[in-house]
Amino acid sequence: MKAAQRHWWLRHSSRLGIYLALLAASAFYLLPVYVLVVTSLKSYAEANLAGMWHLPSAPSLESFLRAFEQLRPHFRNSFYLTIPATLLSSLLGSVNGYVLSKWRFRGSEVLFPIMLFGMFIPYQSILIPLVQVLQRVNEMAEALWVPAALRGLVPGYGSIAGLAFVHIVYGIPITTLIFRNYYATVPNELVEAAKIDGANIFKVYRWVLFPLSMPAFAVVMIWQFTSIWNEFLFALVLTQNPAIRPVTVALYNLAGSYIVEWNVQMAGALLAAMPTLLVYIFLGRFFMRGLLAGALKG
Repeated sequence: MKAAQRHWWLRHSSRLGIYLALLAASAFYLLPVYVLVVTSLKSYAEANLAGMWHLPSAPSLESFLRAFEQLRPHFRNSFYLTIPATLLSSLLGSVNGYVLSKWRFRGSEVLFPIMLFGMFIPYQSILIPLVQVLQRVNEMAEALWVPAALRGLVPGYGSIAGLAFVHIVYGIPITTLIFRNYYATVPNELVEAAKIDGANIFKVYRWVLFPLSMPAFAVVMIWQFTSIWNEFLFALVLTQNPAIRPVTVALYNLAGSYIVEWNVQMAGALLAAMPTLLVYIFLGRFFMRGLLAGALKG
């Protein structure tokens, strides 16, 4: 009996130790979030370095209201940018992954690594040629007499469409990789059966692969949404007009030239992070399921 009790105690104490270690690690990881929330609820006079760990004496949402008032138009810009770029890059990655995994052709084994090479190109190294290319697109639009009302839809320099175009192109390597690995788990017999039934390359994708790829779409779209929403460098360099800049650049501009209102800055940071936070809270389980769905060759 004593041996059984000792075994029970050792088994549960080891589990309790693991839980306590995980709890301590989580608390340490969430310390910046605590400072962020506490500071955003303080007044300007209370928001200082000496009292950064102290709770607010009189919690107030005034900082959030002020930050939202300044960030509101830029939230709209971020949604105009992120949603189309996420959808188009996911769709293109799906088509690329389908072709590269189920319709092999001469040179496909060379094309895929070259495409993946785009994942490792630093943003900073291509900024100057990227700006020049987008400026040429604007010149071509002027030469073709594109109406001024439609200039915002031209993927050129200084427009949301141009910024979205850049994110679509930069997202193709990672989306292609995820979809190719996922489609590799789909049995080739399904594709062969569709071919026997007379389906061409487009119908095989539309009626066989596309309905099966929802888990991969969940992974890719969550990844792309968070990456594009949080991106700062392209958003800063490729948008001249402050009125069309995304929320990440507007958040940076919340800091004043001489005085920094840390409570407003912290509140703005929380508001800017809220869409991606909500995406992971409500769709995180689909993200994990999608990752695990392509983990095994079945």
